Amino acid sequence: MSLSEKALLANVPTDLFIGGKWVKGNGLEAIAVEDPATGKVLLEVANANAADGLAALTAADEAQAKWARVAPRERAEILRRTFDLVRERAEEFAMLISLEMGKPLSEARGEVTYGNEFLRWFSEEAVRISGRYGTSPEGTGRMLVAQRPVGPAFAITPWNFPLAMATRKIGPALAAGCTMVIKPAELTPLTTLLLVKTMEEAGLPAGVVNVITTSTSAATSAPIIADRRLRKITFTGSTPVGVKLLEQAAQRVLKASMELGGNAPFLVFEDADLEAAVTGAMLAKMRNIGQACTAANRFIVHESVAEEFGQRLAAKMGELKLGRGIEAETTCGPVINEKARTNIQRLVDASVAEGANVITGGESRDGEGYFFEPTVIDNVKPGSTILSEEIFGPVAPIVRFKTEDEAVALANDTEYGLVSYAFSKDLKRGLRLVESLDTGMTGLNTGLVSNAAAPFGGVKASGLGREGGLEGIAEYLETKYVMTPDPFL
Repeated sequence: MSLSEKALLANVPTDLFIGGKWVKGNGLEAIAVEDPATGKVLLEVANANAADGLAALTAADEAQAKWARVAPRERAEILRRTFDLVRERAEEFAMLISLEMGKPLSEARGEVTYGNEFLRWFSEEAVRISGRYGTSPEGTGRMLVAQRPVGPAFAITPWNFPLAMATRKIGPALAAGCTMVIKPAELTPLTTLLLVKTMEEAGLPAGVVNVITTSTSAATSAPIIADRRLRKITFTGSTPVGVKLLEQAAQRVLKASMELGGNAPFLVFEDADLEAAVTGAMLAKMRNIGQACTAANRFIVHESVAEEFGQRLAAKMGELKLGRGIEAETTCGPVINEKARTNIQRLVDASVAEGANVITGGESRDGEGYFFEPTVIDNVKPGSTILSEEIFGPVAPIVRFKTEDEAVALANDTEYGLVSYAFSKDLKRGLRLVESLDTGMTGLNTGLVSNAAAPFGGVKASGLGREGGLEGIAEYLETKYVMTPDPFL
Protein backbone atom coordinates (compact mmCIF):
# COMPACT_ATOMS: atom_id res chain seq x y z
CA MET A 1 0.00 0.00 0.00
CA SER A 2 1.43 3.37 -1.03
CA LEU A 3 1.97 6.30 1.33
CA SER A 4 -0.83 8.24 -0.39
CA GLU A 5 -3.24 5.34 0.15
CA LYS A 6 -2.27 5.09 3.81
CA ALA A 7 -2.69 8.84 4.30
CA LEU A 8 -6.13 8.73 2.69
CA LEU A 9 -7.32 5.79 4.76
CA ALA A 10 -6.03 7.41 7.96
CA ASN A 11 -8.59 10.18 7.39
CA VAL A 12 -11.57 7.82 7.13
CA PRO A 13 -13.68 7.26 10.28
CA THR A 14 -14.17 3.61 11.25
CA ASP A 15 -16.78 3.96 14.01
CA LEU A 16 -20.56 4.24 13.95
CA PHE A 17 -21.98 7.77 13.78
CA ILE A 18 -24.90 8.13 16.19
CA GLY A 19 -26.34 11.32 17.62
CA GLY A 20 -23.46 13.41 16.32
CA LYS A 21 -20.77 11.23 17.90
CA TRP A 22 -18.43 8.56 16.55
CA VAL A 23 -18.97 5.48 18.73
CA LYS A 24 -17.62 1.93 18.81
CA GLY A 25 -20.99 0.19 19.12
CA ASN A 26 -21.70 -2.95 21.07
CA GLY A 27 -18.58 -4.90 20.32
CA LEU A 28 -19.31 -7.27 17.45
CA GLU A 29 -16.26 -8.40 15.49
CA ALA A 30 -15.10 -5.60 13.18
CA ILE A 31 -15.89 -5.65 9.45
CA ALA A 32 -12.84 -6.02 7.21
CA VAL A 33 -13.20 -3.89 4.06
CA GLU A 34 -11.22 -5.36 1.15
CA ASP A 35 -9.71 -3.92 -2.00
CA PRO A 36 -11.31 -6.16 -4.68
CA ALA A 37 -8.31 -5.66 -6.94
CA THR A 38 -5.98 -7.34 -4.43
CA GLY A 39 -8.18 -9.10 -1.89
CA LYS A 40 -6.25 -7.29 0.86
CA VAL A 41 -7.86 -5.49 3.79
CA LEU A 42 -8.01 -1.70 3.56
CA LEU A 43 -9.59 -0.91 6.93
CA GLU A 44 -11.71 -2.51 9.63
CA VAL A 45 -14.90 -0.70 10.63
CA ALA A 46 -17.32 -1.00 13.53
CA ASN A 47 -19.97 -3.69 13.29
CA ALA A 48 -23.41 -2.58 14.50
CA ASN A 49 -25.98 -4.88 16.06
CA ALA A 50 -29.70 -4.38 16.58
CA ALA A 51 -29.18 -2.27 19.71
CA ASP A 52 -26.88 0.07 17.79
CA GLY A 53 -29.45 0.35 15.02
CA LEU A 54 -32.17 1.33 17.47
CA ALA A 55 -29.83 3.82 19.14
CA ALA A 56 -29.34 5.43 15.73
CA LEU A 57 -33.10 5.57 15.20
CA THR A 58 -33.54 7.13 18.66
CA ALA A 59 -31.05 9.83 17.73
CA ALA A 60 -32.86 10.49 14.44
CA ASP A 61 -36.24 10.60 16.17
CA GLU A 62 -35.04 12.99 18.85
CA ALA A 63 -33.63 15.34 16.20
CA GLN A 64 -36.64 15.15 13.87
CA ALA A 65 -38.93 17.84 15.27
CA LYS A 66 -36.16 20.41 15.56
CA TRP A 67 -34.74 19.63 12.11
CA ALA A 68 -38.20 19.90 10.50
CA ARG A 69 -38.47 23.45 11.90
CA VAL A 70 -35.07 24.52 10.57
CA ALA A 71 -35.56 27.09 7.83
CA PRO A 72 -35.38 25.58 4.34
CA ARG A 73 -32.61 28.00 3.43
CA GLU A 74 -30.52 26.82 6.38
CA ARG A 75 -31.02 23.17 5.42
CA ALA A 76 -30.05 24.12 1.88
CA GLU A 77 -26.87 25.83 3.02
CA ILE A 78 -25.67 22.73 4.89
CA LEU A 79 -26.15 20.65 1.74
CA ARG A 80 -24.45 23.31 -0.37
CA ARG A 81 -21.47 23.57 1.99
CA THR A 82 -21.13 19.78 1.85
CA PHE A 83 -21.22 19.96 -1.95
CA ASP A 84 -18.44 22.54 -1.93
CA LEU A 85 -16.29 20.48 0.45
CA VAL A 86 -16.74 17.29 -1.58
CA ARG A 87 -15.83 19.19 -4.74
CA GLU A 88 -12.69 20.51 -3.06
CA ARG A 89 -11.77 16.97 -2.00
CA ALA A 90 -12.92 15.26 -5.18
CA GLU A 91 -9.64 13.42 -5.76
CA GLU A 92 -9.67 12.07 -2.20
CA PHE A 93 -13.21 10.74 -2.62
CA ALA A 94 -12.42 9.31 -6.06
CA MET A 95 -9.41 7.40 -4.80
CA LEU A 96 -11.38 6.00 -1.86
CA ILE A 97 -14.20 4.85 -4.16
CA SER A 98 -11.66 3.18 -6.44
CA LEU A 99 -9.92 1.45 -3.53
CA GLU A 100 -12.99 -0.04 -1.88
CA MET A 101 -15.11 -0.72 -4.97
CA GLY A 102 -12.53 -1.31 -7.70
CA LYS A 103 -13.70 0.96 -10.51
CA PRO A 104 -11.07 2.83 -12.56
CA LEU A 105 -10.07 6.17 -11.10
CA SER A 106 -11.45 8.01 -14.12
CA GLU A 107 -14.88 6.49 -13.47
CA ALA A 108 -14.60 7.16 -9.75
CA ARG A 109 -14.02 10.82 -10.54
CA GLY A 110 -17.16 10.71 -12.64
CA GLU A 111 -19.10 9.25 -9.72
CA VAL A 112 -17.89 12.04 -7.44
CA THR A 113 -19.15 14.65 -9.92
CA TYR A 114 -22.44 12.82 -10.46
CA GLY A 115 -23.07 11.92 -6.82
CA ASN A 116 -22.17 15.38 -5.56
CA GLU A 117 -24.75 16.91 -7.90
CA PHE A 118 -27.53 15.42 -5.76
CA LEU A 119 -26.34 17.56 -2.86
CA ARG A 120 -26.37 20.70 -5.02
CA TRP A 121 -29.68 19.84 -6.72
CA PHE A 122 -31.54 19.16 -3.49
CA SER A 123 -29.99 22.17 -1.77
CA GLU A 124 -31.81 24.14 -4.46
CA GLU A 125 -35.03 22.14 -4.09
CA ALA A 126 -35.18 22.63 -0.30
CA VAL A 127 -36.43 26.20 -0.73
CA ARG A 128 -38.99 25.27 -3.39
CA ILE A 129 -41.27 22.99 -1.37
CA SER A 130 -44.67 24.54 -1.94
CA GLY A 131 -48.39 24.19 -1.26
CA ARG A 132 -51.58 25.88 -2.41
CA TYR A 133 -54.49 27.95 -1.15
CA GLY A 134 -57.91 28.29 -2.72
CA THR A 135 -61.65 28.55 -2.37
CA SER A 136 -63.65 25.34 -2.02
CA PRO A 137 -65.87 24.55 -5.03
CA GLU A 138 -68.97 25.33 -2.93
CA GLY A 139 -67.57 28.70 -1.88
CA THR A 140 -68.08 27.90 1.79
CA GLY A 141 -64.49 27.74 2.90
CA ARG A 142 -60.81 27.95 2.10
CA MET A 143 -58.61 24.96 1.37
CA LEU A 144 -54.93 24.91 2.33
CA VAL A 145 -52.59 22.17 1.13
CA ALA A 146 -49.06 21.96 2.50
CA GLN A 147 -46.14 19.57 2.28
CA ARG A 148 -44.31 18.49 5.42
CA PRO A 149 -41.47 16.03 6.12
CA VAL A 150 -42.63 12.46 6.48
CA GLY A 151 -40.34 11.88 9.46
CA PRO A 152 -37.30 9.74 10.30
CA ALA A 153 -36.09 7.71 7.31
CA PHE A 154 -34.02 4.54 7.03
CA ALA A 155 -31.78 4.33 3.96
CA ILE A 156 -30.08 1.14 2.82
CA THR A 157 -27.52 1.64 0.06
CA PRO A 158 -25.67 -0.80 -2.24
CA TRP A 159 -21.96 -1.30 -2.79
CA ASN A 160 -21.61 -0.31 -6.44
CA PHE A 161 -21.88 3.51 -6.21
CA PRO A 162 -20.82 4.23 -2.63
CA LEU A 163 -21.02 8.03 -2.93
CA ALA A 164 -23.86 8.53 -5.39
CA MET A 165 -26.24 6.11 -3.68
CA ALA A 166 -25.71 7.89 -0.36
CA THR A 167 -26.12 11.44 -1.69
CA ARG A 168 -29.16 10.43 -3.77
CA LYS A 169 -30.95 9.57 -0.51
CA ILE A 170 -29.39 11.96 2.01
CA GLY A 171 -29.87 15.00 -0.26
CA PRO A 172 -33.66 14.87 -0.64
CA ALA A 173 -34.27 13.63 2.91
CA LEU A 174 -32.42 16.53 4.50
CA ALA A 175 -33.85 19.04 2.04
CA ALA A 176 -37.36 17.90 2.93
CA GLY A 177 -36.69 18.17 6.66
CA CYS A 178 -36.30 14.47 7.45
CA THR A 179 -33.67 12.97 9.71
CA MET A 180 -32.08 9.70 8.67
CA VAL A 181 -30.36 6.46 9.60
CA ILE A 182 -28.22 5.22 6.72
CA LYS A 183 -26.77 1.74 6.41
CA PRO A 184 -24.11 1.54 3.70
CA ALA A 185 -23.20 -1.80 2.16
CA GLU A 186 -20.85 -4.00 4.16
CA LEU A 187 -18.53 -4.27 1.15
CA THR A 188 -18.07 -0.51 0.59
CA PRO A 189 -18.86 1.56 3.71
CA LEU A 190 -15.79 3.82 3.71
CA THR A 191 -17.01 6.47 1.26
CA THR A 192 -20.24 7.02 3.20
CA LEU A 193 -18.31 7.35 6.45
CA LEU A 194 -16.04 9.97 4.89
CA LEU A 195 -19.06 11.77 3.40
CA VAL A 196 -20.79 12.06 6.77
CA LYS A 197 -17.57 13.28 8.37
CA THR A 198 -17.54 15.96 5.68
CA MET A 199 -21.16 16.83 6.46
CA GLU A 200 -20.15 17.27 10.09
CA GLU A 201 -17.63 19.88 8.98
CA ALA A 202 -20.37 21.57 6.94
CA GLY A 203 -22.46 22.12 10.07
CA LEU A 204 -24.74 19.07 10.16
CA PRO A 205 -26.61 19.08 13.51
CA ALA A 206 -26.31 16.07 15.79
CA GLY A 207 -28.77 13.27 15.07
CA VAL A 208 -29.85 14.46 11.63
CA VAL A 209 -27.80 11.78 9.83
CA ASN A 210 -26.71 8.61 11.62
CA VAL A 211 -24.56 5.87 10.08
CA ILE A 212 -24.50 2.21 11.04
CA THR A 213 -22.18 -0.30 9.37
CA THR A 214 -23.04 -3.94 9.94
CA SER A 215 -22.37 -7.49 8.79
CA THR A 216 -25.78 -8.61 10.08
CA SER A 217 -27.96 -6.50 7.83
CA ALA A 218 -31.27 -8.32 8.23
CA ALA A 219 -31.00 -8.71 12.00
CA THR A 220 -29.93 -5.10 12.48
CA SER A 221 -32.47 -3.61 10.08
CA ALA A 222 -35.58 -5.55 11.15
CA PRO A 223 -36.03 -3.83 14.54
CA ILE A 224 -35.58 -0.41 12.94
CA ILE A 225 -38.25 -1.15 10.33
CA ALA A 226 -40.61 -2.53 12.98
CA ASP A 227 -40.21 0.50 15.25
CA ARG A 228 -43.18 2.91 15.33
CA ARG A 229 -40.84 5.94 15.18
CA LEU A 230 -39.65 5.14 11.66
CA ARG A 231 -41.81 6.66 8.91
CA LYS A 232 -39.90 6.05 5.69
CA ILE A 233 -37.68 3.37 4.16
CA THR A 234 -35.60 3.77 1.02
CA PHE A 235 -33.57 0.95 -0.49
CA THR A 236 -31.39 0.39 -3.52
CA GLY A 237 -30.43 -3.20 -4.26
CA SER A 238 -31.72 -6.52 -5.51
CA THR A 239 -35.41 -7.20 -6.12
CA PRO A 240 -35.57 -10.24 -3.77
CA VAL A 241 -34.23 -8.16 -0.87
CA GLY A 242 -36.52 -5.28 -1.82
CA VAL A 243 -39.54 -7.59 -1.70
CA LYS A 244 -38.60 -8.72 1.82
CA LEU A 245 -38.19 -5.13 2.95
CA LEU A 246 -41.56 -4.19 1.46
CA GLU A 247 -43.17 -7.06 3.35
CA GLN A 248 -41.70 -5.71 6.57
CA ALA A 249 -42.63 -2.14 5.70
CA ALA A 250 -46.23 -3.18 4.99
CA GLN A 251 -46.67 -4.25 8.60
CA ARG A 252 -46.22 -0.61 9.62
CA VAL A 253 -47.60 1.01 6.45
CA LEU A 254 -44.29 2.80 5.92
CA LYS A 255 -43.75 5.17 3.03
CA ALA A 256 -41.34 3.23 0.82
CA SER A 257 -39.20 3.86 -2.23
CA MET A 258 -37.34 0.98 -3.83
CA GLU A 259 -34.78 1.10 -6.64
CA LEU A 260 -34.35 -2.55 -7.48
CA GLY A 261 -32.90 -4.84 -10.14
CA GLY A 262 -32.67 -4.30 -13.87
CA ASN A 263 -32.31 -6.27 -17.08
CA ALA A 264 -31.79 -3.42 -19.53
CA PRO A 265 -32.31 -4.06 -23.25
CA PHE A 266 -30.07 -2.25 -25.74
CA LEU A 267 -31.72 -2.14 -29.17
CA VAL A 268 -29.76 -1.49 -32.35
CA PHE A 269 -31.79 -1.08 -35.55
CA GLU A 270 -30.66 -1.53 -39.12
CA ASP A 271 -30.48 2.26 -39.70
CA ALA A 272 -28.48 3.01 -36.56
CA ASP A 273 -25.21 4.92 -36.61
CA LEU A 274 -23.07 1.95 -35.60
CA GLU A 275 -20.18 4.06 -34.36
CA ALA A 276 -22.53 5.94 -32.07
CA ALA A 277 -24.21 2.68 -31.05
CA VAL A 278 -20.91 1.06 -30.07
CA THR A 279 -19.89 4.17 -28.13
CA GLY A 280 -23.25 4.10 -26.38
CA ALA A 281 -22.92 0.38 -25.76
CA MET A 282 -19.58 0.85 -24.02
CA LEU A 283 -21.12 3.48 -21.77
CA ALA A 284 -24.26 1.49 -21.05
CA LYS A 285 -22.44 -1.82 -20.53
CA MET A 286 -19.09 -0.96 -19.01
CA ARG A 287 -19.93 1.85 -16.62
CA ASN A 288 -18.84 0.55 -13.23
CA ILE A 289 -17.44 -2.61 -14.88
CA GLY A 290 -21.00 -3.59 -15.79
CA GLN A 291 -21.96 -3.62 -12.11
CA ALA A 292 -24.90 -1.23 -12.32
CA CYS A 293 -28.65 -1.68 -12.34
CA THR A 294 -28.68 0.53 -15.44
CA ALA A 295 -26.10 -1.63 -17.26
CA ALA A 296 -27.15 -2.88 -20.69
CA ASN A 297 -27.83 -6.56 -20.09
CA ARG A 298 -29.29 -7.74 -23.42
CA PHE A 299 -28.06 -6.43 -26.77
CA ILE A 300 -30.95 -6.85 -29.19
CA VAL A 301 -29.48 -6.15 -32.64
CA HIS A 302 -31.02 -6.28 -36.12
CA GLU A 303 -29.76 -9.29 -38.04
CA SER A 304 -28.43 -7.13 -40.90
CA VAL A 305 -25.94 -5.29 -38.64
CA ALA A 306 -25.46 -7.77 -35.80
CA GLU A 307 -22.16 -9.22 -37.02
CA GLU A 308 -20.58 -5.83 -37.65
CA PHE A 309 -21.86 -4.43 -34.37
CA GLY A 310 -20.56 -7.46 -32.50
CA GLN A 311 -17.11 -7.20 -34.06
CA ARG A 312 -16.87 -3.48 -33.38
CA LEU A 313 -18.01 -3.90 -29.79
CA ALA A 314 -15.61 -6.82 -29.26
CA ALA A 315 -12.73 -4.69 -30.56
CA LYS A 316 -13.53 -1.93 -28.07
CA MET A 317 -13.96 -4.40 -25.21
CA GLY A 318 -10.69 -6.08 -26.13
CA GLU A 319 -8.84 -2.76 -25.80
CA LEU A 320 -9.75 -2.39 -22.13
CA LYS A 321 -6.88 -2.85 -19.71
CA LEU A 322 -7.57 -4.80 -16.52
CA GLY A 323 -5.93 -3.60 -13.31
CA ARG A 324 -6.28 -1.81 -9.99
CA GLY A 325 -8.61 1.10 -10.38
CA ILE A 326 -6.16 3.60 -8.89
CA GLU A 327 -3.55 2.82 -11.55
CA ALA A 328 -3.61 5.44 -14.31
CA GLU A 329 -3.54 2.96 -17.20
CA THR A 330 -6.45 0.85 -15.91
CA THR A 331 -9.68 1.06 -17.90
CA CYS A 332 -11.43 -1.98 -16.40
CA GLY A 333 -11.26 -2.88 -12.73
CA PRO A 334 -12.23 -6.05 -10.86
CA VAL A 335 -15.72 -7.23 -10.03
CA ILE A 336 -16.62 -6.86 -6.37
CA ASN A 337 -15.78 -10.35 -5.03
CA GLU A 338 -15.25 -14.01 -5.88
CA LYS A 339 -18.96 -14.81 -5.60
CA ALA A 340 -19.73 -12.25 -8.31
CA ARG A 341 -16.95 -13.55 -10.56
CA THR A 342 -18.12 -17.15 -10.20
CA ASN A 343 -21.66 -16.17 -11.13
CA ILE A 344 -20.48 -14.32 -14.24
CA GLN A 345 -18.51 -17.38 -15.35
CA ARG A 346 -21.60 -19.53 -14.82
CA LEU A 347 -23.67 -17.31 -17.10
CA VAL A 348 -21.02 -17.26 -19.84
CA ASP A 349 -20.61 -21.04 -19.70
CA ALA A 350 -24.39 -21.52 -19.84
CA SER A 351 -24.60 -19.31 -22.94
CA VAL A 352 -21.97 -21.34 -24.76
CA ALA A 353 -23.70 -24.57 -23.76
CA GLU A 354 -26.95 -23.16 -25.16
CA GLY A 355 -25.39 -22.46 -28.57
CA ALA A 356 -23.86 -18.98 -28.38
CA ASN A 357 -20.27 -18.16 -29.31
CA VAL A 358 -17.76 -15.98 -27.47
CA ILE A 359 -16.19 -13.29 -29.68
CA THR A 360 -13.82 -11.95 -27.05
CA GLY A 361 -13.06 -12.66 -23.39
CA GLY A 362 -15.13 -15.23 -21.57
CA GLU A 363 -12.76 -16.17 -18.74
CA SER A 364 -11.72 -15.17 -15.26
CA ARG A 365 -8.25 -13.63 -15.00
CA ASP A 366 -5.73 -15.54 -12.88
CA GLY A 367 -3.82 -13.87 -10.04
CA GLU A 368 -4.83 -11.70 -7.11
CA GLY A 369 -8.09 -9.81 -7.14
CA TYR A 370 -11.43 -10.63 -8.75
CA PHE A 371 -10.97 -9.92 -12.44
CA PHE A 372 -13.10 -11.10 -15.35
CA GLU A 373 -12.21 -10.45 -18.98
CA PRO A 374 -14.49 -7.99 -20.86
CA THR A 375 -16.65 -10.34 -22.91
CA VAL A 376 -18.91 -10.24 -25.98
CA ILE A 377 -21.12 -13.23 -26.81
CA ASP A 378 -22.92 -13.47 -30.17
CA ASN A 379 -25.82 -15.59 -31.43
CA VAL A 380 -27.45 -15.85 -28.03
CA LYS A 381 -30.81 -17.56 -28.41
CA PRO A 382 -34.03 -16.02 -27.09
CA GLY A 383 -34.85 -17.65 -23.77
CA SER A 384 -31.19 -18.26 -22.89
CA THR A 385 -30.20 -18.19 -19.23
CA ILE A 386 -28.06 -15.07 -19.54
CA LEU A 387 -31.00 -13.07 -20.94
CA SER A 388 -33.17 -13.73 -17.91
CA GLU A 389 -30.69 -12.82 -15.16
CA GLU A 390 -28.94 -9.61 -14.20
CA ILE A 391 -25.31 -10.18 -15.21
CA PHE A 392 -23.69 -7.44 -13.09
CA GLY A 393 -20.37 -7.78 -14.85
CA PRO A 394 -18.44 -7.00 -18.07
CA VAL A 395 -20.36 -9.34 -20.38
CA ALA A 396 -22.39 -8.29 -23.44
CA PRO A 397 -24.70 -10.95 -24.94
CA ILE A 398 -26.08 -10.28 -28.45
CA VAL A 399 -29.42 -11.66 -29.62
CA ARG A 400 -30.63 -10.97 -33.18
CA PHE A 401 -34.04 -9.78 -34.42
CA LYS A 402 -35.80 -9.20 -37.75
CA THR A 403 -38.65 -6.75 -37.08
CA GLU A 404 -39.37 -3.85 -34.77
CA ASP A 405 -42.23 -5.72 -33.13
CA GLU A 406 -39.94 -8.66 -32.45
CA ALA A 407 -37.32 -6.34 -30.93
CA VAL A 408 -39.86 -4.73 -28.62
CA ALA A 409 -41.24 -8.10 -27.58
CA LEU A 410 -37.73 -9.33 -26.73
CA ALA A 411 -36.99 -6.13 -24.83
CA ASN A 412 -40.16 -6.35 -22.75
CA ASP A 413 -39.79 -10.07 -22.06
CA THR A 414 -38.58 -9.59 -18.49
CA GLU A 415 -40.00 -8.98 -15.04
CA TYR A 416 -37.80 -5.89 -14.79
CA GLY A 417 -38.38 -2.42 -16.21
CA LEU A 418 -35.73 0.03 -15.09
CA VAL A 419 -34.10 1.39 -18.24
CA SER A 420 -33.87 0.67 -21.95
CA TYR A 421 -31.61 1.95 -24.71
CA ALA A 422 -32.34 2.23 -28.41
CA PHE A 423 -30.34 3.40 -31.43
CA SER A 424 -32.10 4.41 -34.65
CA LYS A 425 -32.02 7.40 -36.98
CA ASP A 426 -35.79 7.16 -37.54
CA LEU A 427 -37.48 9.77 -35.31
CA LYS A 428 -40.93 8.20 -35.64
CA ARG A 429 -39.52 4.83 -34.64
CA GLY A 430 -37.77 6.46 -31.70
CA LEU A 431 -41.03 7.95 -30.45
CA ARG A 432 -42.79 4.61 -30.90
CA LEU A 433 -40.09 2.95 -28.83
CA VAL A 434 -40.38 5.53 -26.06
CA GLU A 435 -44.04 4.57 -25.73
CA SER A 436 -43.73 0.81 -26.26
CA LEU A 437 -40.65 -0.07 -24.19
CA ASP A 438 -41.91 -0.97 -20.73
CA THR A 439 -39.27 0.80 -18.64
CA GLY A 440 -39.17 3.81 -16.35
CA MET A 441 -36.34 5.39 -18.35
CA THR A 442 -35.12 5.22 -21.95
CA GLY A 443 -31.87 6.35 -23.50
CA LEU A 444 -32.63 7.23 -27.13
CA ASN A 445 -29.38 7.27 -29.14
CA THR A 446 -27.40 7.58 -25.91
CA GLY A 447 -25.94 5.08 -23.46
CA LEU A 448 -26.12 7.31 -20.40
CA VAL A 449 -29.36 8.44 -18.76
CA SER A 450 -28.50 9.24 -15.13
CA ASN A 451 -28.76 12.88 -14.08
CA ALA A 452 -29.48 14.47 -10.69
CA ALA A 453 -32.14 16.68 -12.29
CA ALA A 454 -34.04 13.71 -13.76
CA PRO A 455 -36.39 11.22 -12.06
CA PHE A 456 -34.52 7.93 -11.72
CA GLY A 457 -36.57 4.76 -11.26
CA GLY A 458 -38.35 1.87 -12.90
CA VAL A 459 -41.56 -0.10 -13.28
CA LYS A 460 -42.55 -3.71 -12.66
CA ALA A 461 -40.01 -5.54 -10.46
CA SER A 462 -37.51 -2.70 -10.82
CA GLY A 463 -39.05 -0.73 -8.00
CA LEU A 464 -41.32 1.95 -6.61
CA GLY A 465 -40.84 5.71 -6.54
CA ARG A 466 -38.25 7.99 -8.08
CA GLU A 467 -34.93 9.48 -7.00
CA GLY A 468 -33.60 12.77 -8.36
CA GLY A 469 -35.46 15.45 -10.25
CA LEU A 470 -38.51 17.28 -8.98
CA GLU A 471 -39.97 13.92 -8.01
CA GLY A 472 -37.10 12.95 -5.70
CA ILE A 473 -37.96 15.23 -2.80
CA ALA A 474 -41.64 14.20 -2.91
CA GLU A 475 -40.61 10.76 -1.65
CA TYR A 476 -39.76 12.40 1.71
CA LEU A 477 -42.85 14.60 2.00
CA GLU A 478 -46.45 13.98 2.96
CA THR A 479 -49.47 16.12 2.10
CA LYS A 480 -51.39 17.99 4.81
CA TYR A 481 -54.81 19.41 3.90
CA VAL A 482 -56.62 22.05 6.02
CA MET A 483 -60.17 23.39 5.59
CA THR A 484 -61.19 26.72 7.15
CA PRO A 485 -64.52 28.55 6.98
CA ASP A 486 -64.99 31.37 4.49
CA PRO A 487 -63.36 34.37 6.20
CA PHE A 488 -65.95 36.74 4.67
CA LEU A 489 -69.00 35.00 6.15
